[in-house]
Amino acid sequence: MSKVAENYNNFEQESAIPEKSSFSIKHMDMTVGPSEDFNRYSNGKWIDSNPVPPDKTSWGTFQELYDRNNYLLREIAQRCSASQGKEVTKEERLVGDFYNSAMDTKTIEELNSKPLSRFLKEIGELRKNDDLSKYIYKLHSSGIPVFFRTSFRGDKKNSSIYSLYFMQGGISLPNRDYYIKDSFKGIKEEYPKHIERILRLAGLDEHTSGRYSKAVLQIEEKLAQQSRSQEELRDQEKNYNRVEISKLEKDYPSLHLLHYMDRLGVPEVGYVIIGQPEFFQLLDHIFSDTNIDDLKAYLVWNVVNFATPFLNSEMQEEHFDFFNRKIMGQQKMEPRWKRSVNIVNFCIGDALGKLYVQEHFGEDSRKKMEVMINDIKSIFRERLENLTWMGDETRKRALEKFDRFRSKIGYPVKFKDYSSIDIRSNDFFGNVLRSIEFEVKRQAVRVGKPVDRDEWFMTPPTVNAYFSPTDNEIVFPAGILQPPFFDVTMDDAVNYGGIGAVISHEITHGYDDQGSMYDKEGNLRDWWTEKDRSEFMKKAQAVIDLYSSCEILPGVRVHGDLTVGENIADFGGVSIAYAALERRLKLSPELRKEIDGFTPEQRFFISWAQLWKENIREEEVKRRVIIDPHAPNKLRASLPVWNHPSFEATFSVKKSDKTGRSIEKIAIW
Repeated sequence: MSKVAENYNNFEQESAIPEKSSFSIKHMDMTVGPSEDFNRYSNGKWIDSNPVPPDKTSWGTFQELYDRNNYLLREIAQRCSASQGKEVTKEERLVGDFYNSAMDTKTIEELNSKPLSRFLKEIGELRKNDDLSKYIYKLHSSGIPVFFRTSFRGDKKNSSIYSLYFMQGGISLPNRDYYIKDSFKGIKEEYPKHIERILRLAGLDEHTSGRYSKAVLQIEEKLAQQSRSQEELRDQEKNYNRVEISKLEKDYPSLHLLHYMDRLGVPEVGYVIIGQPEFFQLLDHIFSDTNIDDLKAYLVWNVVNFATPFLNSEMQEEHFDFFNRKIMGQQKMEPRWKRSVNIVNFCIGDALGKLYVQEHFGEDSRKKMEVMINDIKSIFRERLENLTWMGDETRKRALEKFDRFRSKIGYPVKFKDYSSIDIRSNDFFGNVLRSIEFEVKRQAVRVGKPVDRDEWFMTPPTVNAYFSPTDNEIVFPAGILQPPFFDVTMDDAVNYGGIGAVISHEITHGYDDQGSMYDKEGNLRDWWTEKDRSEFMKKAQAVIDLYSSCEILPGVRVHGDLTVGENIADFGGVSIAYAALERRLKLSPELRKEIDGFTPEQRFFISWAQLWKENIREEEVKRRVIIDPHAPNKLRASLPVWNHPSFEATFSVKKSDKTGRSIEKIAIW
């Protein structure tokens, strides 16, 4: 019997795979009028009977599907782990060994904090600030996010090649606001106490832990104060600052970025992108002016903080208590197997994903998605051709861009090959480090080289989708192409209101306040006329004002300027998918029939709202409001529906809500 099998008995095992979540009128609360609270009307009974589980910060459609997918992934991982020693594929061997190591709690507990010793020894041997700045590459190559972040992705102004981006980072709390706003004062006061406790568990004495804690907070406060807000980070031009290699050492002499690039394996290139120059100027001063012992304290903390989720149970509990329980309101950890599946998916997701799609995603689903995408694309093209607020010059360029648009469905045409990674069945933390090192090196060596247009930025089991502005494409992993988003057993109205509206949402991202700044080549360039840009921004401002007026908790308002891109996409998603459904019904009149007492149009709107059914903890609401570019789900369920010009006729209601407040329509798409 494998070690993982021996350890299963140590954890609560839920054997049954949850039933598929689905569209249902049983979720509805029809004692509430659709114009009074459309979220409650569509989801009220579900909301009342589905409290947030103690091991979650929120519970809704995405979490239901994510949770079910986890059970399917567990089946795969367990089968792979039990097959070790037999003839297996390389993916099965990697997944099985990695999962075994994650579930081998006996070895993990015996090791205690020993996996940290190499890093702590190396940090202890640093003698001067220059040594420290030159050591950062080693931590970054292992995924330990000290001081700043880097990214190797398509160049926003030359989308055919990869560039190296340097970006602000280096703080451990969720956002800069946690350091500078009074509303998070309690968390900030508790934070250094947590640092002390976790460092003590890592083997540091009481005096050293206390001193390190103070040093860490002082450094992170400085970084937070010089960090741009989430809203400022949405400014594409402001966060693209090309710096020639010849100037890099002159502008930031204490950071030794050329040494950093060389040790990561970045090829010789002519320039890099500095996202936030003022942040790196501050960082340069910190490196030159801060006591070496304080800087080493900061490194030690970041190593320990990064590693804790992969170490013994006492350290994991302390980490969970602060970051999950106190900050997000989560009451208890997820079962060990769920956390293990998530880590395997994060580290070697294409190996696990390849096995997932072989079992749980068929070609029929891909073909049905292609039909729906083509329906929606035809509607969107017509909208571009006929928008009254867009002039001919901009329209011509928009259509040229749309001609180059493409979609990816289910899984990539080629999966990453992880066979060169040394995955061991008894070295959990080592497996995490080696898989991250593999990925960092894979990405670093391609800077300056042509972009791989076949690459995906999500693993196949992911319950999400995305639009890539530099690639001008939408991507839908197999994980989200399941009920209730996409259900082959349901009528077209439900599917167009579900995955159809999500498809439309992602397409419109190419033309929202950010995506519209990328041209047909995927390059950051203003290709709109001044008049058209002005007209678009007027409409965007109306969306900002609408969402900013919404109080989600007493004293907590939505950040309309942070969420505007996603909100515009929600409005467009509902509008375009609705039109696609109407065309489908016109072509096939026999489909126009009531089901369960609801017309196709009503089921469309209800289906959209049921995607966003959710219960959420207050702590998590407060966190998301300042970091999440999406509006709260209750607003996503209601406002795009109320904004649709056919809403009132569809539900036979007056053009006002229950209080008589007029609902102004914002027509964008």
